[in-house]
Amino acid sequence: MRPLPPVPTGDLPVVVIAGRPNVGKSTLFNRLVGRRQALVADTPGVTRDRKEGVALVRGRHIRLIDTAGLEEAAPDSLFGRMRASSESAVQEADLILFCIDARAGITPADEHFAQWVRRQNRPVLLIANKAEGRQGTAAALEAYALGLGDPLGLSAEHGDGVTDLMWEIAERLPPEKVEEEEEAWAPEPELSEEEEIRPTGPLKVTIVGRPNAGKSTLLNTLLGEERMITGPEPGLTRDSIAVTLHDGDDTFEIVDTAGLRKKARIDETLEKMSVSASIEALKMAEVAVLVLDATLGVHEQDLQIARLIEREGRACVLALNKWDAVEDRTATRKAILDRLSISLAQMRGVPVVTFSALTGSAVHKLLPAVRDAWTVWNARVPTGALNRWFEEMLERHQPPLVDGRRLKLRYMTQVKARPPTFVVFGTRAEQMPDDYKRYLVNGLREEFDLPGVPIRLQTRGTKNPYANN
Repeated sequence: MRPLPPVPTGDLPVVVIAGRPNVGKSTLFNRLVGRRQALVADTPGVTRDRKEGVALVRGRHIRLIDTAGLEEAAPDSLFGRMRASSESAVQEADLILFCIDARAGITPADEHFAQWVRRQNRPVLLIANKAEGRQGTAAALEAYALGLGDPLGLSAEHGDGVTDLMWEIAERLPPEKVEEEEEAWAPEPELSEEEEIRPTGPLKVTIVGRPNAGKSTLLNTLLGEERMITGPEPGLTRDSIAVTLHDGDDTFEIVDTAGLRKKARIDETLEKMSVSASIEALKMAEVAVLVLDATLGVHEQDLQIARLIEREGRACVLALNKWDAVEDRTATRKAILDRLSISLAQMRGVPVVTFSALTGSAVHKLLPAVRDAWTVWNARVPTGALNRWFEEMLERHQPPLVDGRRLKLRYMTQVKARPPTFVVFGTRAEQMPDDYKRYLVNGLREEFDLPGVPIRLQTRGTKNPYANN
């Protein structure tokens, strides 16, 4: 996955892509941000939550928002909630890119929502997408009937006309704010040696879990707004949606993902794409928040997701949602932690936060727990203290015999953090049995206070210079 372009500090102009379903809004979004960030499929209504990204347009960064298709529907229905989310995005736009399908021509829905867009008192750029070829160009001229100005014909899929679109966007953006030179070049404050390690950029958090565990409701509660589409229907979130949240001195980039089901139940192409996007988001995370429905306990699929977090080497926070509906809280908490410790030893000591995302009760405890998990994930153990502990562990339980010969383990060092990774050196160290590795890993976790994060233990054997003589 390509990294995002560098983004300057401060507010960015907001450009919102709007229009009825299946006119190519997400394809245009991906084209402008320069990467496949939004799910695209030949199915109407793929986009449900508004997706944000940063695009570089003629030397200026913009905050680009892809929205769900505008449809007439009852406010309480799924499509009604999707439309409300799109309308909320339009309200904050500095520029609206109103898209139509040039091949389909002007539809009654286009006319209806064009009238609505005109009433928003926002600058509008009319996009006639899918206008490749002579027929598309001719069809784009029909868009004059919408009364939104000159239509710009292009093909987001093939890239035709996108360069002209960038020029048009740049000309319609509000004037760029110029920061004071003293502010731009202000030196960063120096950190004392006693101060704990802090994130140098946004702390990347991914929310994962099974469908209908309350992931999107949790994100909405953290943000204090209805940013994500929620409801009783399972699997509402299809794409991975990233938002930025400021909390005290830290900034969090939080990604809400689609619910992960068993592979045997995933049979639709679109759902496979959603699962792939969720796994990709997890790979880019620093801390994973595993959301469980506390009223249902630990499901086998929850354990599979936890194993995926451990395999990717991410810090983890266990989020027990719907805690207000749990009757025997002590027994429920113990049952969940016992199941995790038995089935997944690497999750031993994982921080647990209990809350109700729907009511907001105790949700404020989550981000401090995420920050603490990140600190443990970045921990480094001094080599001197590590080897003093290592000698004690060897004296307590001698290395085992392998093929009648005892392993001679000499010293240990930490080679990296994120997650903490250690290497044991010694004669035939590569033959160390798994149970002795677990003994050392459990000791590391207890001695150096490394709960709930994956610990990697590698071995390096000493070569015998006379082996080939």
